[in-house]
Amino acid sequence: MSSTESNPSEPGPPAPPSGSGRSAVAWVVVTLALLAALVWGLTPARLSLKPAPIRLETAGCPKIAGDFVPSDYTEVPGLKWDGLSSQQKNCVLLRLNMEPCSCGCNVSIASCLRNHPECKTCKDLAQKILADERGEGPAPVDN
Repeated sequence: MSSTESNPSEPGPPAPPSGSGRSAVAWVVVTLALLAALVWGLTPARLSLKPAPIRLETAGCPKIAGDFVPSDYTEVPGLKWDGLSSQQKNCVLLRLNMEPCSCGCNVSIASCLRNHPECKTCKDLAQKILADERGEGPAPVDN
């Protein structure tokens, strides 16, 4: 055999792709394009995240949301207990622990006095309770 003749049993140069091979590649490309479009269409909207607003620190007591919980302090600094019997002192402590401070901090007057000594509201309320227990409170109004 000459070198120009080809032997059908010998491998030769690859044959150009037939029409069916090109159509298979086209189907794969179209399928991938449709799959990409489907994924893009089904992707949920991106979150629009914004930074949290910065709260300015206010003077006085912090405002706490939630339910009022009484405290159980047995000593409260800054109060003058002079002239009170032990029973009167216990009554004052009970009221200071059970009554909420009206400044908005949502804690008891005793807790506000201990944790926020600069709060004028709780100091005024405590002085009023002490005056009531000493009998120095305002006279009751008769109707």
